[in-house]
Amino acid sequence: MTKKRISPIDRAFLANLEDVGTLILVRHGQQQWPDPETSVAGDWVDPPLSELGNKQAACVGEYLASESPVAVYSSQLLRANDTGKAVASHHGLDVTVIDYLAEIHMYGGLPLDSRPQDVLGKAIQTGVWERFVQSRKWDSYPHTESSRDFRQRVGIGVEAAVAAHPGETVVVACHGGVINAYLADILGTEEDMFFKPSHASVHRILFKGQRRVIHSLNETHYLQAQGLLSN
Repeated sequence: MTKKRISPIDRAFLANLEDVGTLILVRHGQQQWPDPETSVAGDWVDPPLSELGNKQAACVGEYLASESPVAVYSSQLLRANDTGKAVASHHGLDVTVIDYLAEIHMYGGLPLDSRPQDVLGKAIQTGVWERFVQSRKWDSYPHTESSRDFRQRVGIGVEAAVAAHPGETVVVACHGGVINAYLADILGTEEDMFFKPSHASVHRILFKGQRRVIHSLNETHYLQAQGLLSN
């Protein structure tokens, strides 16, 4: 029997190969936003899903019901964990929490009962925002986990999930910053946020050995069909 020849482009992009796994990254549904005028730093750490966010989580869970994940992981934060549960419920799975998958906590070095604008002053706060718009890097924010440390943490967390399931499908419910950090390393871009994932969006990465290939980004058609799409 003649052995099937696999082309270099197939090998490069993990096409037509055996034992290729699929990592499905899911951004959480919309969270209940704190009031920016009265909230303090601690209010932004772990807000729950909003009413719309719960509907979005249910929608992405139904969308992935036809998939065959062997495991569902999430960060410890409510919005990601509840989104993970909405996916896992269709497959008889529990959600495994990996703390390393938590979103970057901007101003995490400030006291939880303080407001950044009160500590930094309005002028500096405005400068911080403008610098982020220009650079799209978390290092623009003072008192915040560094871009390098965040990427390192995220990479460890995602790869912990991937390494446990070679050649299989695994779902990771997480955050927009986490998705960007992991994909930015695959692409080799220095920007920490190079795109804005929609709430409850799906992103697929193929994996085999040390190879990682982005297969799709920001799947949202199932949300659009139900009138649930939001940024």
